[in-house]
Amino acid sequence: MSETKLRIGLPKGSLEEATIELFRRAGYTVSRSSRGYRPYIDHPGMEVRLVRPQELARYVDQGFLDCGITGMDWILENNASVHVVCELPYNRSTRLPVRWVLAVHESSPIRSPKDLQGKRIATEAVRLVTAYLERHGVQAEVEFSWGATEVKVPELVDAIVDITETGSSLKANNLRVIDTVLQSYPQFLCAHSVWADAERRKQIESLALLLLAALRGEEKVGLKMNVAKSGIAAVLAILPALRRPTVSPLADGEWLAVETVLDESQVRDLIPRLKELGAEGIIEYPLNKVIY
Repeated sequence: MSETKLRIGLPKGSLEEATIELFRRAGYTVSRSSRGYRPYIDHPGMEVRLVRPQELARYVDQGFLDCGITGMDWILENNASVHVVCELPYNRSTRLPVRWVLAVHESSPIRSPKDLQGKRIATEAVRLVTAYLERHGVQAEVEFSWGATEVKVPELVDAIVDITETGSSLKANNLRVIDTVLQSYPQFLCAHSVWADAERRKQIESLALLLLAALRGEEKVGLKMNVAKSGIAAVLAILPALRRPTVSPLADGEWLAVETVLDESQVRDLIPRLKELGAEGIIEYPLNKVIY
């Protein structure tokens, strides 16, 4: 292992708790104080910094961090030159991507992007919105918003472009969505120099593998059961698996232990059918942590 620790940036703010939990399911404990920005991670080859996601990609690009997690939106907004290792499909409260949406007040006459000609738009993602307007051939004033963007229409600006995950905040502020500017998931990214280093690239790939496995484990469950030898063919005929079920002999020689991994959605209808075929001791268990 390299004596140089891998410097990892994790998003401070709305994604913080979900990201810490993702690392826990991947086998890493990240401990932090309520005001601390330098958490402890229980891996001797890593050190963690909590960084605002708006800035994280820029710090990776500039070499202050080796790798980190932030949205594709902030990579584009910073025009950061980084290597995207993989996309991580999770979010603060759902598995949906966040959306940057163009929204106006319910009473606004604006119905399409073309109606923004000569108007004023508030957003935190000025570069993204400017590029969006250029694609639509529209000239409008785009101003940076320091926060509370939803309450600025219609008194202060004509429209906003803001992040939404569920849309509840927009509805609460009587806003109507005109268009989606961008959909974004968190990305695991690293500096180009880190990716070019064989040893540190191996560290990055291992971490990416564990994070993706932890996410995919949320959608899978394990299923264990005992099946008589005489009924094993019928059970295996209806039993889905990622590859093949694991079948092992039991002590009495007449029964077999069967174990498989499948989609959670398949379990409800499958278990009654397995019982009809004589399967006993059926146990369903979540794959919510990577064991290595």
